[in-house]
Amino acid sequence: MRAIRVDAYGGPEVLVPVEVADPVPAAGEVVIRTEAVDTIFVETQIRGGWGEAFGIRPPYVPGGAAAGTVVAVGAGVDPAWLGRRAVAAAGTKGTYAELVPVPLEGLVPVPEGLGLREAAALAHDGVTGTGIAEGIGIQPGERVLILGAAGGMGTLLVQIAVAAGARVIGAARGERKLALVRELGADTVVDYSEPGWTERVGGPVDVLLDGVGGELGLAAFALVRDGGRVSAHGAPSGGFTEFDPAQVERRGLTVRGIAEVQFPAAEIARLTAVAFEQAAAGRLRPVIARTFPLAEAEAAHRAIEARTVPGKALLIP
Repeated sequence: MRAIRVDAYGGPEVLVPVEVADPVPAAGEVVIRTEAVDTIFVETQIRGGWGEAFGIRPPYVPGGAAAGTVVAVGAGVDPAWLGRRAVAAAGTKGTYAELVPVPLEGLVPVPEGLGLREAAALAHDGVTGTGIAEGIGIQPGERVLILGAAGGMGTLLVQIAVAAGARVIGAARGERKLALVRELGADTVVDYSEPGWTERVGGPVDVLLDGVGGELGLAAFALVRDGGRVSAHGAPSGGFTEFDPAQVERRGLTVRGIAEVQFPAAEIARLTAVAFEQAAAGRLRPVIARTFPLAEAEAAHRAIEARTVPGKALLIP
């Protein structure tokens, strides 16, 4: 089968197509033939040198989720899985490949009414977005500021917050992305690449969903009212937003970080199923902006790093 391998940390050019042996499922595993492979920004950071922090060292096959069809089952696995559409849920290793072995605890069926590309697009961001929303508890009428609102997870968070009855302020970069955020139902859109952007947010917010980090996250943090709630889960700026603990305590803020969205396998499966159910019912729509052949993983990473992809980019084997 064909896969993508990284033999050394570096730029997108280290993503090299290779031919490797087809996997054989171990006991308690299945093998899925992938039809859509999720890509997320953190994979570009791992490839670029962050791998040690995630326990990933070259050589390795990137990827942490994919959707496809079960084509083989290992010992102890119900043969009824054969031919079923399923997702190798978030946390599965080595999904930049045509065939992927998946332990049963990481396998989630794809419901009728949901396409495999849409399922792949939800495999990471649907889980994290749903988990963030459940943890923060968005209430009707609250003002919710979403940084990175045009990204794969940001577009889902906009939809979730709108459905909860919140007044949503979506912050992104450039008119194309702002138009998408507006289309998804945000009440206000703000370009955070422009000077004075925080003034255009229109006053304090009850909830900050920070998918960007860095200086933008700090600027947005100042807008959260006393007693408000913050999720600081994104770091495409180069680092997560670092808050002053004394200020957090003094202002009575509730702050959740990346640790709060590191879910065990059972919770990942539950959140995946919740996101799939919402999408199959038409209440949640992943925005798939671009697809790339698996062999062009390098181009996909370049597009993601250049921030030219609103919504999701997928690899198609």
